[in-house]
Amino acid sequence: MDPNNRGPEEHGHDGDTPRPRPPRDSLTPDFGQHAPALARTVQLVSGDFLLTVNPVDGSEIEVCPPAERPARPEKLTAAERAEVSRNARPPVPPGPTRTVLGLLARDDERERLVRLLARGRSVRLTGPAGSGRSSLLDVVAEDCAGLAPDGVIRLSGFHRTADDLLHDLFYAVHRAPLHRPDREELLDRLREVGAVVVLDDVEFGGSALDELLDATPECAWIVGATPDVPAPSTDSAVEEVFLTGLDRADGVELLERAAGRTLTEDEANWAGDLWFESEGLPLRFVQAGALLRRRDRQRAGADAVDEFGVFTDARPDDAGPADDTPYDAAESDDVPLPSLGEAAAPAPLLASRLSASARAALEFAVALGGEVPHQAHLPALVGDTHADAALGELADCGLVSPVGSRYRLAAGVLTQLESAGYADGARERALAAAQHYAWWAGHPSVTPERVCAEADAVLAALAVLVPTTTPPADGEESPAVQLARTARRRSPPGCTGAPGSGRCAPAPRRPGSPVTSPSRPTSTTNSASSRCARDSSTGPAPNWRPPSGCGAPCPTSGEPSPAAVPWPWSPTAPGTPPDRASARGRSAPRGPLPDSAPSVWASASARPQGRRCPTPATRSRCHCPRASPRPSRR
Repeated sequence: MDPNNRGPEEHGHDGDTPRPRPPRDSLTPDFGQHAPALARTVQLVSGDFLLTVNPVDGSEIEVCPPAERPARPEKLTAAERAEVSRNARPPVPPGPTRTVLGLLARDDERERLVRLLARGRSVRLTGPAGSGRSSLLDVVAEDCAGLAPDGVIRLSGFHRTADDLLHDLFYAVHRAPLHRPDREELLDRLREVGAVVVLDDVEFGGSALDELLDATPECAWIVGATPDVPAPSTDSAVEEVFLTGLDRADGVELLERAAGRTLTEDEANWAGDLWFESEGLPLRFVQAGALLRRRDRQRAGADAVDEFGVFTDARPDDAGPADDTPYDAAESDDVPLPSLGEAAAPAPLLASRLSASARAALEFAVALGGEVPHQAHLPALVGDTHADAALGELADCGLVSPVGSRYRLAAGVLTQLESAGYADGARERALAAAQHYAWWAGHPSVTPERVCAEADAVLAALAVLVPTTTPPADGEESPAVQLARTARRRSPPGCTGAPGSGRCAPAPRRPGSPVTSPSRPTSTTNSASSRCARDSSTGPAPNWRPPSGCGAPCPTSGEPSPAAVPWPWSPTAPGTPPDRASARGRSAPRGPLPDSAPSVWASASARPQGRRCPTPATRSRCHCPRASPRPSRR
C-alpha cells in the first residue's frame, strides 16, 4: 500500500474473492542517505491571529489582517461527508473474507435507540468493555443514515475533551482548511449543524457532556461509554440505555457462530461455565470460539500451517491453501478443552498459537501501551514482508478492537499479556518503533496528514522513551528527541485529527511572540527503516514528485453565503416537536416512545450553501512554497 493514500483494499473494497499474495523482494539493508524533507511555509488562521510556519527562517504570529481573514466556511457535500466517514473507520484487516457474526439478542436496544434518535433525543449507551457496544453503535448508525440533513457523523471520544470534540464535529461538517475558528465562531457554526452524531469511547460526563449538547442544539447524540465514566447530569434530559451481558442460550449460540459448528455436550457445559465466569460478555465468547477453532485444527493435525495459508517458517511451492472447513468434532478426540481460567483470560493461550509475526506485533502493541501500529508499518517493525497479515490474525481471535480509525488491544488483553511476559523488552521495542517512525515521518513522500494519523503510536513511543532519556554524547542525538523534532516539523501545528479532517490549527499565542523552529534532524539509518525502504507496501512511494503551485486551494467564484435559514425544528420555527422543545427546557419526559414516532428531520431541506468571491484580497491567501516568507521576528 501507499503510506500516504489508503487504497480501496484497506476499507474492504477489494472484492469477495481473496487474491494470492505475490512474493516480495528480500529485505536487504539499504543504508543510503535519503533526500531531506522539503521545507514548507504555511499560514494558519487561528481565531484573530495569523500564524506563519517557516521551518527555515523561523515562525511568527501576529494579528490577522482583514485581507487574510478566511471566508465563511462552507458545508461539505454528501459525497465529501461519506469520504470523511470512510476515513474515520479503521482499515479492514488483510486476508480472507471473515464470517460476520452479527448482533445477537440486541434487537430491543437497537429499535429503542433508533426511535429516540428519530425524535431528536440524545442517548447515552452504557455498557462494560467487551459488551458489543461499538458493534451496536455501528448498526444504529446505518439505520439512521437518512434521518438528518447533515447525515451521520462518527466521532471518537478516546482521549478527547469536549472542546476537542466540538472542533472535530466542525471539521467533519465544514470545509475549512488551515482555519481554526475561535470559540464564538465555532459555536455559531455548530448551531447550524443538524446531524446524528455517533460518539464512542467517551471519557467524560456531567457538565462537560452538557456543554457538548448545548453547543449543538440541532444534533441528536448517541454516546457510548463504560460504567466508570461519570453519568450525565440529572437535568440534562439525556436518555440512558444500559447494555448487559448475554443470557446463557445466546452465549452458546454466539460461541457456535464463532466456532463455525455445533458444540458437543462437553463444549456446551464448558460454555455454560464460561458464561457464568464472564457475566455473558460477547467478547469472551468470540475469543472462546477462536480457542475452539484452533483446538479443532490441532485435533485435525493441521497446525503446521496457519489460518491464512502461510507457513510459520517457510512455504514450499507445492503447498496448497489452508483448509478452513469447520472440523467435525468427535467425542473420541483426546485434546482437552481449555481450562476455565484459560477461557476467562485467553490472550496468552491465543497468542501462543499465532504466527511469529502476529506475536511480534503483540509485543509492539504491549510496548506502546495497547496501540497497534498500522498494518502498513508492521513489515518494517517485525522484519517480515507478510507481517501486515498479522492484524487479520489478531482481529480474528478477538485480541484487538477498533478505536476510531485505528486498532487497540481489546479489553483486558494488555493486562493478560503483560502478566504472561510480553512486556519484557518493551523499551527496546519502543526504541525500534521510535527510530522507524522518525525515519518514516521525515521522508519527503509522507504527508503531514499521514503523520497525524499515526500520532497515537508516535506519542505512545515517546511516552515510553522520554522518562528514561538521558543527555546524548557529543555528535549524537536522542531517538526520542529526533522523533519529536521530525514529527513536529512534518506535522501541521496542533494537528490532532485524521487525514483530511483539517484539525491542524494551533491555539493562539501573544501577538509578536516568536515561535522557534527546531533544527532539522540528521538522517539516520536503522534496520527498521531499511526494511521499510525496501518494501513498497510500507515505504514511501517511489514515484513521488514535489508538488507545485499553491499549498492551499484558491476560493471559487460565487456570491457570499446567504443568511441562515431556520430549521423546521428550531425554537423560532413553528411545529417544534414537544419532546425537542422540552429537552431545551431541561424537562424532557422519560419513558418509551410510540413505534410510529415521526422523524424530526423528515421535512428538512438542504441548507443553501454560499461560495466565496475571488477578490484580490482572497486571491492573496495563496500560500506557495516558493513564496517569499514574512520577515522573521526571531
